[in-house]
Amino acid sequence: MKRRDVLKKLRAAAKDAGQTYDEYELANHTGIRIGGTASTLGRHREIDDLTARKFFDQFANELGKGWWR
Repeated sequence: MKRRDVLKKLRAAAKDAGQTYDEYELANHTGIRIGGTASTLGRHREIDDLTARKFFDQFANELGKGWWR
């Protein structure tokens, strides 16, 4: 999955859920904060599907279980 698609999907899901979405740049990663949950995503063009699912699962408390399906 492309990195931009991962970020686009997160942004849309946060908007649909009525959560705040904040994206900020760190040294080698991009920080994402949705509601009270924060995580980082590496700056690679392609994100492995398994890695993307695990990343999406980190925001399950804010967006609901299985929101990415």
